[in-house]
Parts: sequence; structure tokens; C-alpha cells
Amino acid sequence: MKKTIFTAALALTVSCSSIPVLPAALQTPEVAAAASQQAVNQKADQIIATGKSLIGKATYSNTQYKPTAPYRFSCATFLMYIFEQNGVDLGTYNEDYMLKQGKAVARNQLQKGDLVFFKSKKTGTDPDHVGIYIGNNKLLHMADSKQNIVISDMNSKPYYKDNYFAARRVLPALMTSNPANTGEKIANNALLHKNSARIGTANVAAQKRFTAGGYVQYVLSQSGVKINTTTLSEQMKLGTTVARNNLRQGDIVFFSSAKGSKNPTLVGIYAGEHRLIIPTKDGVITRVLLADYYKDRYITAKRIIK
Repeated sequence: MKKTIFTAALALTVSCSSIPVLPAALQTPEVAAAASQQAVNQKADQIIATGKSLIGKATYSNTQYKPTAPYRFSCATFLMYIFEQNGVDLGTYNEDYMLKQGKAVARNQLQKGDLVFFKSKKTGTDPDHVGIYIGNNKLLHMADSKQNIVISDMNSKPYYKDNYFAARRVLPALMTSNPANTGEKIANNALLHKNSARIGTANVAAQKRFTAGGYVQYVLSQSGVKINTTTLSEQMKLGTTVARNNLRQGDIVFFSSAKGSKNPTLVGIYAGEHRLIIPTKDGVITRVLLADYYKDRYITAKRIIK
């Protein structure tokens, strides 16, 4: 479900023709999270605990995102927030994009941490509600303006049976291997500096100030990969060209500011599961390549690492 989310501090327009800026997560991603089932369970428990801690402290809103007390979330921004607080960046606050992350899972195979989608509207093809499965047939979700955040038994009401749409397992897909490979290190370092880097017209690494290309160069260098240019047009000549459907973590993706242009003005570091880490003048943001804005302005992608 597309939404328009406003706060007093900033406006987030959830549409495919803009580049909104989300508030930075309060925690940085964990760079050595093992993708074992034990690690998945631990991460799911952490995310669920954060969600439960907000019961009675947050209210429902599909027009405002407020990640500080008094909290205000939609069903999707609630999940985005509790995942972010535990080092897992979904990169999106749209249910239809979340639906394309991770892997599909049958209803009778649900496990803690899975995203569960519902569709009650008779028109359209996208889900209009999402929650996180917490085990024992129960769902933690920002339900509506009357219930706010609740834990619901999925057998308790016809809604959950009649409107069940799909489920996706995003853990461990959004977690990092242990040890992390070079591509994962690049993506993790890009996220690690997300809150502290400032994007402008000069590169001063000691002050965490960079141009967009300078940020890419810095992140790569922090991951043991050296390049000698901070210019996007020159960076676009490096490495091996990669098809959009073959992107891997650590690939560098180039975009134009106008449809059809081949002049790179925007760059993203691919973080896996359709996610992009993008340095912009308003800060470093995470988005998904699925959005029309990026699909329409995509130029090419390069793999710098071997």
C-alpha cells in the first residue's frame, strides 16, 4: 500500500517518483552476524523484543512516521523501525517491496522473524498489511488506529484466514555471513558510516565529509578495495559491467538524474535483496532498486571486486 508519511521534521513521500530521506537508524549493522539458525533465532528474538517494548507507547498513523516518543508508525514503518534498531536494514517502508525480499515460505512453515502479509482490499495486487511472526501462530503488528501495536492469534479472527496473502523469510537473507565476504564488508561499511557521513562538494575523510564518489571510494578503501578516482563518470569505467538481475553485495550502481541520460549523477552501493545504499546531499540513505525512480534512471552497474 502506498502511503504519504509526514513528520514535523521532514516529509517522506512514498512514491516512485521521489527520493525521500528516512531518519537514520540508531544502531549500526552488525558485521559479523552468523547466518546459522541459532543466529537467526537470536536476531528474531531481538527484533520481536523491540517490537513488544513499544506496545502501549506507539500509535497508528499512515501519514506520519515518528521514530521517537511518542512513536507513530504504519504497519510497515513499524517493522522497518524494529528491524533497523537491531542492525537489519530493510531499505523500504512499502509492503509490496518487502514482499520481494528474502524467500517465500508456506503458512504452515512459518518461523519467528518471518514477515506475514495480508490483503483485504478487493482491488489492486499489492498487500495492504504486514506483521512479524513471533511463533505459536501469533503475529506482532501495528494493527490499526483502534488497536495500535498488538499481538494477535492468527486463528482468532476471520481476517487472518480470509485475507492471508503471503509470507517471506528475510532472516538470514538480510544478515551477514561469518566471516563476511568482501561484498558484504563493502555493504556493511557503507551502512556503518550511514549516520556519520556528510555528503557535499569536498572530500575530507577525517571529518567524514565526502562527495558521492568520494563516499564510494572511502567505503571501498575501508573494505580493502582501492580505487583512484572520486568522479562518478570515471568510477563507471572501472571493474566489470554487471547485469541488473545479477547484482551482488558490493557492486556499484550508477543512475542519472533524467530518464534516458547516460550521465551519472547518483550512485548506490548494492547491499543485497534489492537494497541500495545511496549518498545524497541530504545524507546517506537506503532504498530498494525496485522503485520506479531507480529503474527509470538506471545506467549500469560495476563489480570492482573479483
